[in-house]
Amino acid sequence: MKNLFLSLLAIGLLVGMSSTVLADELVSVKAGYQVLAPSGSFAGSDGGAGTKIDLKDDIDFDDSEDVTAEIAFHLGDSRLTFSYLPLDLSGGGTLDKEITFGDQIFNVNDVVDSDIAIDIYEVAYTYYLLNFDDLPSRFQLGIEAAVKYADADASMSNTTAGTEAVSGSAPIPTIGLRSRVALGDFIGVAGRVGYMEYDGNSFLDADVQVEFSPLPMVGIYGGYRVIELDIDESDLFVDATFEGPFAGAFVRF
Repeated sequence: MKNLFLSLLAIGLLVGMSSTVLADELVSVKAGYQVLAPSGSFAGSDGGAGTKIDLKDDIDFDDSEDVTAEIAFHLGDSRLTFSYLPLDLSGGGTLDKEITFGDQIFNVNDVVDSDIAIDIYEVAYTYYLLNFDDLPSRFQLGIEAAVKYADADASMSNTTAGTEAVSGSAPIPTIGLRSRVALGDFIGVAGRVGYMEYDGNSFLDADVQVEFSPLPMVGIYGGYRVIELDIDESDLFVDATFEGPFAGAFVRF
Protein backbone atom coordinates (compact mmCIF):
# COMPACT_ATOMS: atom_id res chain seq x y z
CA MET A 1 0.00 0.00 0.00
CA LYS A 2 2.87 2.40 0.75
CA ASN A 3 4.35 1.71 -2.72
CA LEU A 4 0.94 2.44 -4.26
CA PHE A 5 0.74 5.77 -2.44
CA LEU A 6 4.24 6.76 -3.57
CA SER A 7 3.23 5.94 -7.15
CA LEU A 8 0.15 8.15 -6.79
CA LEU A 9 2.35 10.93 -5.41
CA ALA A 10 4.61 10.75 -8.46
CA ILE A 11 1.59 10.75 -10.79
CA GLY A 12 0.14 13.73 -8.94
CA LEU A 13 3.32 15.74 -9.42
CA LEU A 14 3.47 14.90 -13.12
CA VAL A 15 -0.20 15.72 -13.64
CA GLY A 16 0.19 18.92 -11.67
CA MET A 17 3.11 20.09 -13.81
CA SER A 18 1.16 19.38 -16.96
CA SER A 19 -2.07 20.95 -15.65
CA THR A 20 -0.77 24.49 -15.37
CA VAL A 21 -2.19 25.16 -18.83
CA LEU A 22 -5.67 24.08 -17.62
CA ALA A 23 -7.22 26.98 -15.75
CA ASP A 24 -9.98 24.88 -14.16
CA GLU A 25 -7.73 22.16 -12.76
CA LEU A 26 -5.60 22.28 -9.65
CA VAL A 27 -3.37 19.68 -8.02
CA SER A 28 -2.12 20.08 -4.46
CA VAL A 29 0.46 17.95 -2.65
CA LYS A 30 0.85 18.15 1.14
CA ALA A 31 3.44 16.66 3.48
CA GLY A 32 3.13 17.11 7.22
CA TYR A 33 4.00 15.96 10.70
CA GLN A 34 1.51 15.17 13.46
CA VAL A 35 1.63 14.54 17.21
CA LEU A 36 -1.48 12.68 18.40
CA ALA A 37 -2.15 11.70 22.02
CA PRO A 38 -3.89 8.33 22.46
CA SER A 39 -6.65 7.26 24.84
CA GLY A 40 -8.84 4.17 24.93
CA SER A 41 -8.10 0.45 24.87
CA PHE A 42 -6.95 -2.46 22.74
CA ALA A 43 -6.90 -6.26 22.98
CA GLY A 44 -5.39 -9.22 21.18
CA SER A 45 -6.94 -12.67 21.01
CA ASP A 46 -6.12 -15.98 19.36
CA GLY A 47 -9.54 -17.56 19.00
CA GLY A 48 -10.37 -16.65 22.58
CA ALA A 49 -11.05 -13.62 24.70
CA GLY A 50 -8.18 -11.16 25.04
CA THR A 51 -7.91 -8.77 27.96
CA LYS A 52 -8.78 -5.15 27.21
CA ILE A 53 -5.70 -3.03 27.87
CA ASP A 54 -5.99 0.67 28.66
CA LEU A 55 -3.57 2.80 26.63
CA LYS A 56 -2.68 4.95 29.65
CA ASP A 57 -3.65 3.17 32.88
CA ASP A 58 -2.39 -0.36 32.08
CA ILE A 59 0.49 0.53 29.74
CA ASP A 60 1.61 4.13 29.35
CA PHE A 61 1.80 4.66 25.59
CA ASP A 62 3.68 7.63 24.16
CA ASP A 63 2.13 10.02 21.64
CA SER A 64 2.03 8.98 17.99
CA GLU A 65 4.50 11.13 16.04
CA ASP A 66 4.75 10.54 12.30
CA VAL A 67 4.74 11.98 8.79
CA THR A 68 1.51 12.35 6.78
CA ALA A 69 0.93 12.85 3.06
CA GLU A 70 -1.94 13.96 0.81
CA ILE A 71 -2.57 14.42 -2.90
CA ALA A 72 -5.72 16.25 -4.06
CA PHE A 73 -7.03 16.73 -7.59
CA HIS A 74 -9.53 19.60 -8.07
CA LEU A 75 -11.74 19.99 -11.13
CA GLY A 76 -14.73 22.33 -11.06
CA ASP A 77 -16.99 21.38 -8.18
CA SER A 78 -15.20 18.07 -7.55
CA ARG A 79 -12.22 17.11 -5.43
CA LEU A 80 -10.51 13.68 -5.35
CA THR A 81 -8.11 13.09 -2.46
CA PHE A 82 -5.61 10.34 -1.66
CA SER A 83 -4.04 10.46 1.80
CA TYR A 84 -1.81 8.44 4.13
CA LEU A 85 -2.02 8.77 7.90
CA PRO A 86 0.09 6.50 10.14
CA LEU A 87 -0.44 5.97 13.87
CA ASP A 88 2.58 4.53 15.65
CA LEU A 89 2.49 3.93 19.41
CA SER A 90 4.91 2.36 21.85
CA GLY A 91 4.83 1.98 25.61
CA GLY A 92 5.83 -0.13 28.55
CA GLY A 93 5.55 -0.62 32.25
CA THR A 94 4.89 -3.04 35.10
CA LEU A 95 1.51 -4.76 34.97
CA ASP A 96 -0.85 -4.45 37.91
CA LYS A 97 -3.21 -7.10 36.51
CA GLU A 98 -3.00 -10.35 34.57
CA ILE A 99 -3.34 -9.86 30.80
CA THR A 100 -4.12 -12.40 28.12
CA PHE A 101 -2.75 -11.20 24.79
CA GLY A 102 -2.92 -13.54 21.80
CA ASP A 103 -2.20 -16.99 23.18
CA GLN A 104 0.15 -15.67 25.88
CA ILE A 105 -0.55 -14.78 29.49
CA PHE A 106 1.35 -11.87 31.07
CA ASN A 107 1.27 -11.91 34.86
CA VAL A 108 0.96 -9.25 37.55
CA ASN A 109 4.30 -7.45 38.08
CA ASP A 110 5.61 -8.52 34.65
CA VAL A 111 7.58 -5.75 32.96
CA VAL A 112 6.28 -5.52 29.38
CA ASP A 113 6.81 -3.51 26.22
CA SER A 114 4.07 -2.98 23.65
CA ASP A 115 3.75 -1.48 20.16
CA ILE A 116 0.75 -0.57 18.01
CA ALA A 117 1.06 0.46 14.36
CA ILE A 118 -1.98 1.50 12.32
CA ASP A 119 -1.56 2.61 8.70
CA ILE A 120 -4.62 4.44 7.38
CA TYR A 121 -4.99 4.87 3.61
CA GLU A 122 -7.87 7.04 2.38
CA VAL A 123 -9.58 7.78 -0.91
CA ALA A 124 -12.15 10.60 -0.67
CA TYR A 125 -14.45 12.32 -3.15
CA THR A 126 -15.93 15.75 -2.40
CA TYR A 127 -18.68 17.47 -4.34
CA TYR A 128 -18.98 21.16 -3.49
CA LEU A 129 -22.60 22.26 -3.15
CA LEU A 130 -21.33 25.83 -2.69
CA ASN A 131 -18.17 26.74 -4.58
CA PHE A 132 -17.26 30.41 -4.74
CA ASP A 133 -13.63 29.83 -5.67
CA ASP A 134 -13.02 32.64 -8.20
CA LEU A 135 -13.64 35.68 -5.96
CA PRO A 136 -11.22 37.61 -3.69
CA SER A 137 -13.07 36.12 -0.69
CA ARG A 138 -13.64 32.42 -1.26
CA PHE A 139 -16.04 29.92 0.28
CA GLN A 140 -16.51 26.22 -0.39
CA LEU A 141 -18.85 23.72 1.27
CA GLY A 142 -19.30 20.17 0.06
CA ILE A 143 -20.37 16.63 0.86
CA GLU A 144 -17.49 14.17 1.17
CA ALA A 145 -17.64 10.37 0.82
CA ALA A 146 -14.50 8.41 1.67
CA VAL A 147 -13.17 4.91 2.17
CA LYS A 148 -10.46 4.47 4.78
CA TYR A 149 -8.43 1.25 4.86
CA ALA A 150 -6.94 0.63 8.30
CA ASP A 151 -4.10 -1.90 8.52
CA ALA A 152 -3.19 -2.53 12.18
CA ASP A 153 -0.62 -4.57 14.10
CA ALA A 154 -0.07 -4.85 17.85
CA SER A 155 2.51 -6.69 19.93
CA MET A 156 3.43 -7.28 23.55
CA SER A 157 6.65 -8.73 24.95
CA ASN A 158 8.74 -9.37 28.04
CA THR A 159 11.92 -11.28 28.76
CA THR A 160 10.06 -14.35 30.07
CA ALA A 161 7.19 -14.82 27.64
CA GLY A 162 8.87 -13.42 24.53
CA THR A 163 6.88 -11.49 21.92
CA GLU A 164 3.25 -12.05 20.99
CA ALA A 165 1.76 -10.24 17.96
CA VAL A 166 -1.71 -9.88 16.45
CA SER A 167 -3.04 -8.00 13.44
CA GLY A 168 -6.24 -6.93 11.72
CA SER A 169 -7.36 -4.80 8.78
CA ALA A 170 -10.63 -3.34 7.58
CA PRO A 171 -12.05 -0.94 4.98
CA ILE A 172 -14.30 1.64 6.66
CA PRO A 173 -16.45 4.07 4.62
CA THR A 174 -17.28 7.52 6.00
CA ILE A 175 -19.49 10.37 4.90
CA GLY A 176 -19.31 13.98 6.03
CA LEU A 177 -18.58 17.59 5.10
CA ARG A 178 -15.59 19.59 3.90
CA SER A 179 -15.39 23.40 3.92
CA ARG A 180 -12.88 26.17 3.24
CA VAL A 181 -12.98 29.94 3.77
CA ALA A 182 -10.12 31.97 2.30
CA LEU A 183 -8.93 35.40 1.32
CA GLY A 184 -7.66 34.58 -2.15
CA ASP A 185 -4.70 32.20 -2.15
CA PHE A 186 -3.00 34.07 0.70
CA ILE A 187 -4.64 32.69 3.84
CA GLY A 188 -7.52 30.36 4.54
CA VAL A 189 -9.19 28.09 7.08
CA ALA A 190 -10.24 24.57 6.03
CA GLY A 191 -12.10 21.90 7.95
CA ARG A 192 -13.63 18.49 7.47
CA VAL A 193 -15.54 15.86 9.42
CA GLY A 194 -16.57 12.34 8.47
CA TYR A 195 -18.11 9.39 10.30
CA MET A 196 -19.72 5.99 9.75
CA GLU A 197 -20.25 2.64 11.45
CA TYR A 198 -19.76 -0.29 9.10
CA ASP A 199 -19.57 -4.06 9.65
CA GLY A 200 -18.80 -3.75 13.36
CA ASN A 201 -16.17 -1.03 12.86
CA SER A 202 -16.44 2.76 13.04
CA PHE A 203 -14.34 5.78 12.18
CA LEU A 204 -14.67 9.45 13.11
CA ASP A 205 -12.18 11.81 11.46
CA ALA A 206 -12.28 15.58 12.03
CA ASP A 207 -9.72 18.33 11.59
CA VAL A 208 -9.39 22.07 11.16
CA GLN A 209 -6.35 23.82 9.71
CA VAL A 210 -5.06 27.25 8.77
CA GLU A 211 -3.26 27.57 5.42
CA PHE A 212 -0.79 30.37 4.74
CA SER A 213 0.60 30.86 1.24
CA PRO A 214 3.05 33.77 0.88
CA LEU A 215 3.78 32.57 -2.67
CA PRO A 216 1.02 31.51 -5.09
CA MET A 217 2.20 27.89 -5.43
CA VAL A 218 3.86 27.24 -2.04
CA GLY A 219 2.56 27.44 1.51
CA ILE A 220 2.48 26.06 5.03
CA TYR A 221 -0.38 24.83 7.19
CA GLY A 222 -1.12 23.88 10.77
CA GLY A 223 -4.13 22.57 12.63
CA TYR A 224 -5.71 20.10 15.05
CA ARG A 225 -7.05 16.60 14.35
CA VAL A 226 -9.33 14.18 16.23
CA ILE A 227 -9.66 10.52 15.22
CA GLU A 228 -11.97 8.03 16.93
CA LEU A 229 -11.28 4.51 15.70
CA ASP A 230 -13.11 1.29 16.55
CA ILE A 231 -11.73 -1.86 14.87
CA ASP A 232 -12.78 -5.41 15.76
CA GLU A 233 -11.17 -7.59 13.11
CA SER A 234 -9.35 -10.94 13.09
CA ASP A 235 -7.36 -11.15 16.34
CA LEU A 236 -7.21 -7.41 17.06
CA PHE A 237 -9.57 -5.07 18.88
CA VAL A 238 -8.93 -1.30 19.05
CA ASP A 239 -11.29 1.28 20.55
CA ALA A 240 -9.28 4.47 20.81
CA THR A 241 -9.19 8.21 20.29
CA PHE A 242 -6.19 10.07 18.89
CA GLU A 243 -6.00 13.85 18.99
CA GLY A 244 -3.42 16.59 18.66
CA PRO A 245 -1.73 19.16 16.43
CA PHE A 246 -0.24 18.79 12.96
CA ALA A 247 1.69 21.04 10.60
CA GLY A 248 3.38 20.88 7.22
CA ALA A 249 3.95 22.40 3.80
CA PHE A 250 2.21 22.19 0.46
CA VAL A 251 2.69 22.94 -3.22
CA ARG A 252 -0.09 23.42 -5.73
CA PHE A 253 -0.29 23.74 -9.50
